[in-house]
Amino acid sequence: MVRNANGSIEGKLVHIDRPILRIPTLAIHLDRQETFSFNKETQLFPIAGMVAAELARKDEDPNYKKELEIRAKKNGNGNGNGNNTESTAPFSPLQVATERHHPYLVELIASELSVNAQDIVDFEMLLYDTQKACLGGLLDEFIFSARLDNLNSSFCATLGLINSLADPKSLDSDSSIRLIALFDHEEIGSRTAQGADSNALPAILRRLSVLPGSSSSPSADLSTAYEQSLSTSFLLSADMAHSVNPNYAAKYEADHKPEMNKGPVIKINANARYATNSPGLVLLQECARLAGTTAGNGAGAGTDTSSSFQGVPLQLFVVRNDSSCGSTIGPMLSAALGVRTLDMGNPQLSMHSIRETCGTNDVRYAIKLFESFFQHYSELATTILVD
Repeated sequence: MVRNANGSIEGKLVHIDRPILRIPTLAIHLDRQETFSFNKETQLFPIAGMVAAELARKDEDPNYKKELEIRAKKNGNGNGNGNNTESTAPFSPLQVATERHHPYLVELIASELSVNAQDIVDFEMLLYDTQKACLGGLLDEFIFSARLDNLNSSFCATLGLINSLADPKSLDSDSSIRLIALFDHEEIGSRTAQGADSNALPAILRRLSVLPGSSSSPSADLSTAYEQSLSTSFLLSADMAHSVNPNYAAKYEADHKPEMNKGPVIKINANARYATNSPGLVLLQECARLAGTTAGNGAGAGTDTSSSFQGVPLQLFVVRNDSSCGSTIGPMLSAALGVRTLDMGNPQLSMHSIRETCGTNDVRYAIKLFESFFQHYSELATTILVD
């Protein structure tokens, strides 16, 4: 948050695209424990620099003494004895950013934003691995990257939606609204204003449900338009799935070991940790069968997702009965909205590690699958009947 010259406070985005911090682990020679463990309070401090280098910079900086004097005045200590109560500095309920945080960090942020450090009122910063994503494997069949869970699904869904609208007439005979929702904070419970467990999606759907399909649409009972829309809608909860790890093959159910580059995974759980049921599985299977059958797929999307294959292969995942099972926002949204839901996602290795792995072909498969879902849902929904 930056204070402008006119006194207004403006939010700005900042991205420091270089490594400035490092969290070192203890060398294995000094810790012979069988398992790796650490104290989150005392052993996760990042290293930003050397104290000696900081002191040297202070000595060489002609403005450093002046900055100390300014800080002293703001704290009411202009004469250095702590008894000066006549400071002319404006009252501040909190210490300024350069006092609450390391001044060099604030200066770095200010430099990235091309503003003065004194104008930064507050900020929120997150650490991430600066190593870029890359292709790997003997045939470049893998993607090595941070945050594949769940940027992979977000990217594929976005391109799938764009591709489904490549034909200017694609919506002429479509009775549905094509929508994707990309939420924050799934890994910490989703109970935030921009999380899936908020009112964001229901509020958006409620607004959209009362809009007429066209100027010639007959007037409907708007009091139940929202509920009617939910009853005819379908939600694909697209989170990443677990690929079989050849080093730990025994951890997987014998007949359900998804592999990378063999298509998206439908996730099933009898305890409703996933929201998939049989009608939803049949619907997605039909979308996968029709993928690639519409002329012009991928045109104008900015990324070439066209291919020689027709149809998208799918896989199934069921966790072992003696194993715990993660969950997704699928059951949460299904319960809140009453919308038919299916959980699916591309298979990956090393989920939740700082460097994850997925298959390159699966990105193309997922884009095609989402594209087909948007294009064919309206016609397929009327052919799959459930009492």
